[in-house]
Amino acid sequence: MVTGILHVIGLALINERLVQVKRIAAKGFDSILVFALVMGITTLLVTLLHAGEAAIWAAMYRIPGGLPDGKSALLYSLGAMTTYGHQPLYLADRWHLIGALEALNGMILVGLTTAFLYSMIREVWRPKSRAALV
Repeated sequence: MVTGILHVIGLALINERLVQVKRIAAKGFDSILVFALVMGITTLLVTLLHAGEAAIWAAMYRIPGGLPDGKSALLYSLGAMTTYGHQPLYLADRWHLIGALEALNGMILVGLTTAFLYSMIREVWRPKSRAALV
């Protein structure tokens, strides 16, 4: 729940700032450059947001002793969150449900991010023919 709330707030803050950047940049640059700049920054910020959320999950494994160190906890967390899961890291039986819940949470966060990026593309990309209609 915590990472879901943080994700939505993070996406809202990213959107708020990047809309301002887009408006400023659009005054003096070609639209493809503005599009590339805004979407590049958006992708970087969203990736950092996901990394921070994976770190929160990693702390949930590390602090109570579910995994032996911070590196393995973060690696496991990223694997579970992204459903990558190719690392030879395993949780004890009592932690399996939490690992599965993180994978579910990761799918939800990726879905929110996908919808957000699609929305940003529609907002930022303004071909001349479409801009004339708006």
